[in-house]
Amino acid sequence: MKTVAIISQKGGSGKTTIAVHLAVCAELAKKTAAIIDLDPQGSALEWYRRRERETPEVIAASAEQLPTLLEQAKKNAAHLVIIDTAPHSDRAAIMAAEVADLVLIPCRPAAFDIAAIGTTLGILKLSQTRSRAAVLFNAVPVRGGLIEEAETGMIEITAIVPVRMYQRAAYSHAINDGRSVEEYDSKGKAAEEIRALYTWIMKS
Repeated sequence: MKTVAIISQKGGSGKTTIAVHLAVCAELAKKTAAIIDLDPQGSALEWYRRRERETPEVIAASAEQLPTLLEQAKKNAAHLVIIDTAPHSDRAAIMAAEVADLVLIPCRPAAFDIAAIGTTLGILKLSQTRSRAAVLFNAVPVRGGLIEEAETGMIEITAIVPVRMYQRAAYSHAINDGRSVEEYDSKGKAAEEIRALYTWIMKS
């Protein structure tokens, strides 16, 4: 079982979007996946309520429940568990990072978002999990050179996921309907990005 924590101290970084898409990608690959939603706003849970299918399961929980929930997931033969964390919650972020095999740090290629990476990395350093972390550039403009500039500055301080998630309308359309981009348009570029990200994660 692979456990992935999605952590960012900045709100609006796309954590829930990434979480639900990875979980659905696993399900479409005939694997069992679950999302543990630690965010009090419950965005992943709200997405699940709009969803017509019963999988992937979304569980609203506190960070203190993580060990018990992960043990149960193993017993249920889950292949992938995604932990969706809240921004500005250091303790929950540390606890999620400590139980994860991989920590994804979503980041938009914008100045304020990039500046916030340092805070997130500082939290991971406290939990001694920074070596398991990688920055995932999200909502990348399809045109423009912002991403190259952002990656150049970031590569010196942390690992970078070799897959980018671009700013595409398909993500919003799918989320609004309780779906993923693979279910919305399986042949679209957004779906290709998610499949590439899922493959990289499962091989990491």
